[in-house]
Amino acid sequence: MSSHSQNRFVAVVLVLIALASFAAAQAVTLQEQLNAEYKPVQMAGNGTVVVEPGTLMTVQKGGIISVPWKAVVHCAAKFQDNTLHPSAGFCAGMMKSVSQYLQKGNKVYPLKTEVNLDKAKISFQVVSCDSCNGVDPATGMKGEVVFQFAKGYLEKANAGEVEDLIGQVFAISNDDQQAQGADPGQQGNQQASQQAPVQQQQEQQAEPQTIQLGMSTDQVQGALGKPDKIFNLGAKQIYVYKDVKVTFLNGKVSDVQ
Repeated sequence: MSSHSQNRFVAVVLVLIALASFAAAQAVTLQEQLNAEYKPVQMAGNGTVVVEPGTLMTVQKGGIISVPWKAVVHCAAKFQDNTLHPSAGFCAGMMKSVSQYLQKGNKVYPLKTEVNLDKAKISFQVVSCDSCNGVDPATGMKGEVVFQFAKGYLEKANAGEVEDLIGQVFAISNDDQQAQGADPGQQGNQQASQQAPVQQQQEQQAEPQTIQLGMSTDQVQGALGKPDKIFNLGAKQIYVYKDVKVTFLNGKVSDVQ
């Protein structure tokens, strides 16, 4: 081989190496950008406890099977040519007794996003945000959608284009719960525990207070609170409230005006 041919061969090899390196860099960049846009959730307790919330998303299309946290098989749905092809076939039948479909409007967290350039696909795994969906006790059901692209598309596509396609199935939610960055599971439990006494008090206040003949002074104060004024007239007492006057005779209600 002549010196000129050798130089040409080396140049071709260097170009091929550069192209391979460029493609690999693109894959890493796309993977990193998607992970940044769709922050994965950190779970514990077999998928029932949120350790660190990820990006909260809303399911836009039905047809995605969710399976228990410990399940190895996901029965992924496929999104291709702007169409979601629901989870079906042998896998769906096999998991039927333990699976359920995610409903449009359900809130989910990203669990794992994996870019595969060779197969021109992105596997997008999610787990249900049970506290967001009002599910108690938590179930930690997870699902997967495979976004299938034309051969060579992902090497040239930017993250924004890919995110637009993912957004047709999983739209990023703007809920206050996500904006605060709080643990929805814990926040839901805290809110429930805080709201329960308030709701009970409101329900009690909403019920009309009944004052009956023969009630004691303590019973009346338990129902109406302390009076604005008290008139002691020996055996007779008068409790004056804002909108009612209660008369007691020998410590018992004898008249209400």
